[in-house]
Amino acid sequence: MNIQEYFGRISFHQPHKDADLQTLTAILEHHIQTIPFENLSMHCGEAIELDLQSTYDKIVRKKRGGWCLETNHLLFWALRELGYDVCLLGANSYEPAEKGYTAEINHILLKVVIKGEPYIVDAGFGGSYQMWQPLMLISGKDQPQGPGIFRCTEDNGTWYLEKVKRKHYIPGHSHNASPDSPEMENIRKIHRFTLEPRHIEDFKELNAYLQVSPDNILQKKSICSLQTTSGVLALVGWTLTEMKYNYTEDMDLVNITTLTDEEVEKTLKEKFSIVLENKLVPVNVVLPFYTKDL
Repeated sequence: MNIQEYFGRISFHQPHKDADLQTLTAILEHHIQTIPFENLSMHCGEAIELDLQSTYDKIVRKKRGGWCLETNHLLFWALRELGYDVCLLGANSYEPAEKGYTAEINHILLKVVIKGEPYIVDAGFGGSYQMWQPLMLISGKDQPQGPGIFRCTEDNGTWYLEKVKRKHYIPGHSHNASPDSPEMENIRKIHRFTLEPRHIEDFKELNAYLQVSPDNILQKKSICSLQTTSGVLALVGWTLTEMKYNYTEDMDLVNITTLTDEEVEKTLKEKFSIVLENKLVPVNVVLPFYTKDL
């Protein structure tokens, strides 16, 4: 594994003498705009290994993406190589359908400390709830970014991450014009976490479970999403969603296209720079909350 090869993969060519916030922010932005959040391996018959060398070979050398356990693990390694004070954390994702957080930890993220100040860094949430810059670990502080306003709140040692949602404008869609929602309905809970340091070994059981459990969303949907300079691309099954943030004031532009099997393969190559070694079987089990929530 080689840090310069990783930099080439994420098209990062800036000076990086110090392990500072500016460099961290630039690396995160390059990472999420070049490495897709995707679970395609499990939908084309490939096992997902959690050891670092396998993750490095898949993402850096084969130019694939990965889910949080892969892409955040790779970022953790890169930041350690650069001298950052970084550790892994575990989180419980919020499930809109259940209106609650998962009982077990099912997400991995990073805590980075710079000059005594802690930041949360996550390159593996995907979709429109993916942060674009590190978040200061300050309870109750609004932190505006391209995707929207993020906010961390702390309660008795547990931290909660949420995002203030914008309205969506979907051309040709009959439900764009709607009365303003109450304030709380514009807030989307993302996950909760503690600051207990974790090791990648702590997530091996989760990695195996997600690949075989028929009930989790990663089994029910083939997902590939990539952040862009103005928004996000997401391919879920045969549905391609292209979102442009803040197209007009407090409004995101959303274009939705339904693809054929042949167009799925072409789109993965042209828009996500992914060429699969094995045939993908797209999956998109209908979950009423999910399309709206993306």
